[in-house]
Amino acid sequence: MTAPAHLAGNFAPVTEELTAYDLPVTGRIPAELSGWYLRNGPNPHAAASAHWFLGDGMVHGVRIENGRAVSYRNRWVRTSTFTDGARVYQDGKHDLTAGVANTHVIRHAGRTLALVESSYPYELTGELDTVGPYDFDGTLRTAMTAHPKTCPTTGELHFFGFEVTGAPYLTYHRADAAGTLLLSRPIDVPAPTMHHDFNLTAEHVVFMDLPVVFDLATAKAGGGMPFRWREDYQARLGVLRRDDPHGEVRWFPIDPCYVFHSLNAHDEPGRIVLYVMRYPELWRANSAAFERSSLWRWTIDLTTGTVAEEQLDDREAEFPRVDDRLIGLDARFGHATTSTESEVGALLRYDLHTGASTAHEFGRGRIASEAAFAPADENAGGAGYLMAYVYDPETDRSDLVIVDAADLAAPAVATIHLPARVPQGFHGSWLADR
Repeated sequence: MTAPAHLAGNFAPVTEELTAYDLPVTGRIPAELSGWYLRNGPNPHAAASAHWFLGDGMVHGVRIENGRAVSYRNRWVRTSTFTDGARVYQDGKHDLTAGVANTHVIRHAGRTLALVESSYPYELTGELDTVGPYDFDGTLRTAMTAHPKTCPTTGELHFFGFEVTGAPYLTYHRADAAGTLLLSRPIDVPAPTMHHDFNLTAEHVVFMDLPVVFDLATAKAGGGMPFRWREDYQARLGVLRRDDPHGEVRWFPIDPCYVFHSLNAHDEPGRIVLYVMRYPELWRANSAAFERSSLWRWTIDLTTGTVAEEQLDDREAEFPRVDDRLIGLDARFGHATTSTESEVGALLRYDLHTGASTAHEFGRGRIASEAAFAPADENAGGAGYLMAYVYDPETDRSDLVIVDAADLAAPAVATIHLPARVPQGFHGSWLADR
């Protein structure tokens, strides 16, 4: 029997947790890099799942110190679903401690958190062992998105939770730099749409209420992801002022589409500019297939109430990132990864001011995952490196490849050779020691 696509090739799960030391390196690891590169992704413990998005979370980490690749380790996130088979939804009730914690891994207020949008975060130790669910000392009452945003000016963590069992379907949260939850307020949306990401600027929060809606019949049938495209649902952007967090949310209609991931957003006089990876539609018939996504710019005119929509690139790409120290600011450069369907895996670098772009190609058949930005110094938007796991089907192993972000056309700065394969996954972070 042929395995489904999300369980075949480099999407197939690995079966062992490994620890390896003194990893071989081709090239030279920059001496200024010291910390962990962590990336999360689905790796079903039972070696089977109904959809790629539903496998148990596994975090893969490489430790770098003083120009050395000190170690590699991979660990399942031991949620209550993993250990006890707990279900997120049981008899119409939502168990916020249950989930797969398979989508992202971040650090905030000294805690390393594995995230998935259907449940609480799970805290990890520095060695990637699971501590347990984290609910901001009992103050969080909703699930938490896998795409929180840290304000580079205040250190605040902005995020949301969405719910499918009843209103409010969307709740916006803000925690301070020390990890204290300061704000939780409902955002009025008429249906349980799938909110995966959102946008943050220095002055605004922008929600994306898009026509992919929870479908109860699909959920009961267990047919993959329980969301479907709804033709009659108005796609729109909701704008909330950060200095008036309990105030009105202004809604701006846009053309029907779906967005999993935002690249960045910033304010201009009288306008908000958003960069997103836009799909023309998603999951009309089922959740197995994906349309092509590419980079678009949305410009919200706060005076006229309109949104200008412009495609910036026709290449299929996903997993966009900027230097995290420029989230919500006018970052000149952004990065994305070409589709896994590409014959030659590549990272793309977009100059958002001029429209130019460059690419780093990894070679035929080599498939790259999301690249996180690792700063070379304290200057936000300055020198730095892109780090990404790259799978080689010829060896059936993966490398952690480090590329100079300012010179993608050049050969990789360093390639760290791992003892095993890292399956295709989702999001990660460079967690510097400093």
